[in-house]
Amino acid sequence: MAKKYYQPEIETMPVEQLKALQSERLVKQVKHVWDNVPYYRAKMEKKGVTPDDIKGIEDLHKLPFVTKDDLREAYPYGLLAAPLKDCVRIHSTSGTTGKRVVAFYTQNDIDLWDDCCARALTAVGAGDEDVVHVSYGYGLFTGGLGLHGGAHKAGCMTIPVSSGNTDRQIQFMTDLGSTILCCTPSYAAYLAESIEERGVKDEIKLKAGIFGAEAWTEEMRRDIEAKLGIKAYDIYGLTELSGPGVSFECEEQTGMHINEDHFIAEIINPETGEVLPEGEKGELVFTSITKEAFPLLRYRTKDLCILSRKPCSCGRTHIKMRKPMGRSDDMLIIRGVNVFPSQIETVLLNEGMTPNYQIIVDRKNNTDTFDINVEMSQEMFSDNLAEVTAKEKQLVASLKAMLGIQAKVHLVAPKSITRSEGKAVRVIDKRKLYD
Repeated sequence: MAKKYYQPEIETMPVEQLKALQSERLVKQVKHVWDNVPYYRAKMEKKGVTPDDIKGIEDLHKLPFVTKDDLREAYPYGLLAAPLKDCVRIHSTSGTTGKRVVAFYTQNDIDLWDDCCARALTAVGAGDEDVVHVSYGYGLFTGGLGLHGGAHKAGCMTIPVSSGNTDRQIQFMTDLGSTILCCTPSYAAYLAESIEERGVKDEIKLKAGIFGAEAWTEEMRRDIEAKLGIKAYDIYGLTELSGPGVSFECEEQTGMHINEDHFIAEIINPETGEVLPEGEKGELVFTSITKEAFPLLRYRTKDLCILSRKPCSCGRTHIKMRKPMGRSDDMLIIRGVNVFPSQIETVLLNEGMTPNYQIIVDRKNNTDTFDINVEMSQEMFSDNLAEVTAKEKQLVASLKAMLGIQAKVHLVAPKSITRSEGKAVRVIDKRKLYD
């Protein structure tokens, strides 16, 4: 019999009691960091802050921010807060935008991370009768092992299939009766497309999916739900903080509950660093208050969202974060206009297009070029050039109405855009080659 995940009653703890717990853990964590991480201690001293200045969460704003640049500068061991002999695992970011970030875990860090992911699974109805199909990648990426550990804690039978080999994925789903799918939303869309092509939708027993690790829109959620016949839930996490399970959706789906007994969330003005009140949009900042090996204080995520403590019908008292509205570092500035890929996806899905697209930005004659390749569905695919041209013009107009800038839209043949088994590559910005 699997061990029940750790203290589920904390999820419904009265808010004042929860804040007292956060204060107690924050004070202890700041002292832990001060004593064990010279890099942090130097940042705090530079700001004139010592552990004696932090008496509770009301003093959190006194601490300096930490950014991904700090993590890269301190690579690999500069932010390690526990003896290496006490660490049992690392995970790492992809390193596609710079030097890799390596995060360390003690066994207790792993156990608490498993608890957070177990909460996410139980929130979507998972229990010991369920078969959890984990199609996130295993290895340095946190997705696979995170949901894998959570599924064990929740008492579920777990299929550690990892990403790729779509034929095997579908075979296991049908033969083993997978009920909960865990993967990126783009791979869920690809699996749905593949299941439909094989004509085996009636053999699939999925009832829910937990999708994260990349941005996805409400339109994409509805598309996945319709094609797989499931309810699709969002999950949020960062390698720097632990991985998936920092927050997750419940059945109300009006935001993701943050595991506040492990993480303190703030919203700040991304330009000034000023802490903003609940309900205002800004940059999300996290402080981990239970991590032993790699605790981050006031880590700037670059994700733009809103926090709300409005009472939830599920009974959980932990604050909710809205689905991130984009990342301040993912935003494209094209001909002086701010463009988020999520805006483009919304338009495409509202116009009945597939979620398979790619944005290509380049620079010619000192002017930005803006092209969007959009895959047609099999039903839409036509050799009638006039029909294709008319649809392209319609998409150009809809995108301009949303973005305020004109793009060139190219409708391409089904399956001509390379499928991703991990995070989808939505943007190719060739301008970076010239900067």
